[in-house]
Amino acid sequence: MENTILGIHHITAIAGDAKRNFNFYSKILGLRFIKKTVNFDDPGTYHFYFGDEVGSAGTILTFFPWGSGIPQGHRGSGMATEIGYSVPKGSLEFWVERFEKYNVIYNKPAVKFGERYLTFVDPDGLKLELIESATEDTRTAWETNEVKANVATRGFHNVTITLNNIAGTASVLTDIFGYKLVSKESNRYRFAIDTVANAALVDLVELEHEKLGHVANGTVHHVAFRVKNDEILMHFRQKVVDAGLSITPQIDRNYFHSLYFREPGGVLFEIATDNPGFLIDEPLETLGTTLQLPAKYESRREDITAHLVQLD
Repeated sequence: MENTILGIHHITAIAGDAKRNFNFYSKILGLRFIKKTVNFDDPGTYHFYFGDEVGSAGTILTFFPWGSGIPQGHRGSGMATEIGYSVPKGSLEFWVERFEKYNVIYNKPAVKFGERYLTFVDPDGLKLELIESATEDTRTAWETNEVKANVATRGFHNVTITLNNIAGTASVLTDIFGYKLVSKESNRYRFAIDTVANAALVDLVELEHEKLGHVANGTVHHVAFRVKNDEILMHFRQKVVDAGLSITPQIDRNYFHSLYFREPGGVLFEIATDNPGFLIDEPLETLGTTLQLPAKYESRREDITAHLVQLD
């Protein structure tokens, strides 16, 4: 099998109140809640996964909802600052009306790289965009009673990373991952991978004097890039090592296997496998409906459950 990166696998962010986070993404934005588990390093807090019907790579947005008392983060240099979702052409008016109805903070639709987009923030201040992709996105949408397929998100379009200098990060994207610079608008550089049709774009924004961001509530924790299997995962581990960067051993995250490293700009990157997937512990029909625990915490289920916020 060819050793290639297959675009974005998932993006993980930090939230405050768990119930508010769950309600916003599953009910207002209309994503499928595909997995309710705990932070593997802190089982007293949730780890939520949202995506399409099956939790396809390239659609998965995950959150560590650490509680209402955590410090507020702020966007800045050295971090992923915007998450872009693909939506059908002509759907932004629906979303403007919906954001008005639910008091979501947003900006008027604008255009970049020839594509209309709508910027908004979630209740914790995380910045997202809905983008009418210039090329048709044929991924199957998850529908809810209020968000139908003709307007629903299809999965990731791009992720934006803000840096004082893009050179080191660009080198990781091109020399290690196989991305190519495909377009530039002002200080925004768009990189694309040609191995997949969707979730294939990374934008680097260069702001020389931008202050460093602070990763906490309402910010992106890390960006994960997709590979097919463990063999290819370890191929990229060696490439990262050969580039002189420090990287973790392989870590089992139950639903995928992962490596983590900080790229030269300071952003935490993950490389994650497709295998084994989100159906390993729940059937498709009931994804996200019961608390799933790693085996090492199963004996503590009663105590862990008692300390977690109950969802609607």
